[in-house]
Amino acid sequence: MKTVKIFDTTLRDGEQSPGCSMNLHEKIAIARQLEILKVDVIEAGFAISSPGDFESVQMVAREIKNASVASLNRAVKKDIDASYEALKEAAAPRIHIFIATSPLHMQYKLKMSEEQVLEQIKESVSYARTLLPDIEFSAEDAFRSDRPFLAKAVRAAIDAGASTVNIPDTVGYALPAEMGSLIAYLMKNVEGIEDIDISVHCHNDLGMAVANSLASVAEGATQVECTVNGIGERAGNASLEEVVMAIQTRKNLFGADTNIDTRQIYRTSRLLSKTIGVSIPPNKAIVGANAFAHESGIHQHGVLEKRETYEIMTPESVGLAANKMVLGKHSGKHAFEDFLKELGYNLKKEELEAAFAQFKDLCDKKKEVTEYDIEALVSDKTAKVAEHYKLKQFVVNSGNAFRATASVLLEDMDGKEQAQVAFGDGPVDAAYQAIEKIVPLAAKLQNYKINAVSHGEDALGEVVVKMSAGDKTVTGRGLSTDIIESSILAYLNGVNKLMA
Repeated sequence: MKTVKIFDTTLRDGEQSPGCSMNLHEKIAIARQLEILKVDVIEAGFAISSPGDFESVQMVAREIKNASVASLNRAVKKDIDASYEALKEAAAPRIHIFIATSPLHMQYKLKMSEEQVLEQIKESVSYARTLLPDIEFSAEDAFRSDRPFLAKAVRAAIDAGASTVNIPDTVGYALPAEMGSLIAYLMKNVEGIEDIDISVHCHNDLGMAVANSLASVAEGATQVECTVNGIGERAGNASLEEVVMAIQTRKNLFGADTNIDTRQIYRTSRLLSKTIGVSIPPNKAIVGANAFAHESGIHQHGVLEKRETYEIMTPESVGLAANKMVLGKHSGKHAFEDFLKELGYNLKKEELEAAFAQFKDLCDKKKEVTEYDIEALVSDKTAKVAEHYKLKQFVVNSGNAFRATASVLLEDMDGKEQAQVAFGDGPVDAAYQAIEKIVPLAAKLQNYKINAVSHGEDALGEVVVKMSAGDKTVTGRGLSTDIIESSILAYLNGVNKLMA
């Protein structure tokens, strides 16, 4: 049974989708979770594209020890040099080179002939191979390429030293039979292809990304490039959780398995959703709220008698276990830390202290503290951002007989306190108007969303906002049993990110 490698590009291709940007600390938190998930390769960014991307690739490369870390670059020397500099401290660095091979892209984008593209492949891959042993080559828009020429390009990359060749459906145009046929064609017509990894990178414009990836695996692909929750440009990428669980559930059909710890899938999905502020649709396969829900009486009866009647996989297999939380207000720090380790979190001393203090405070406010509450606290504490402003106190008056007012007191980085009062269309709007009087930033609120972290009337309330200033858009997040406080904390989190 072959092992299919999982190449995660959430931090690169996923982050390119509108509204899914992350700051450096958020990227590192996602990378750590991907390492716990046991992905084989983490594509950390496009090092040459900006100083911020270079830094994020470099920091992820330093942090991750149990997965390869890749940086994308064009087939040019300066890009390759930037990737190498960002990756050189990684335990297992990979340089990922791409150039387009379809007639459309070569004529209108590259303005290069087939011979020039082949020469560029040879030169770039050969040069990268002098720097690192692990080189991946991608033929951009491979699916719409002329097959004989694509075979030549793949062969050129292999001869130049590529250890992985990626065949993308860049624009999401393929159907499963066609994608499988393309992989079968290359397996038959490219000498030496059996000695390297054949990867696929499928986009979801026609809703076929996962199906196309699986069709490719059936025909011999040994790596799938995907993202958590399927995020990515336009309609997104192949969904990691769907690809992995399809292979896991039908491994005898594929003759394959992955290295993924599937019990970390749900946690990884939720962490990304919280980080970028994009909700998971309830009907999303594997990780949606309804994925293991049964409302029909016939279904319920069947599941109660024998789960396999309507469940092809168990909730536990993807990390959706029954709540076993036993921690409470009398629990000590050691028990709290042990519980976090069971969840897959290894916090630094200062992060643990902050999370434990907030946990004890929460125990005084809630009747029952759940695993989900603790996860929310931890992710809130590990997603660091410099606090240019922090909340000291607030007072809100609201009702249907008068206009809402809010008084907000903030403290800046120098310890100076400022207070303002404002009217608004409601308590949240009034609080935000008061903050805007204090903060020297013309921020625009684009989206506001409330989520309940757990169940019950005393549930932690999580507020996620999207804010912009100039050409920069960020996600702000706040957490409290008081929804007004959550709202203020979310707005301040966004303000601090914009000012960082």
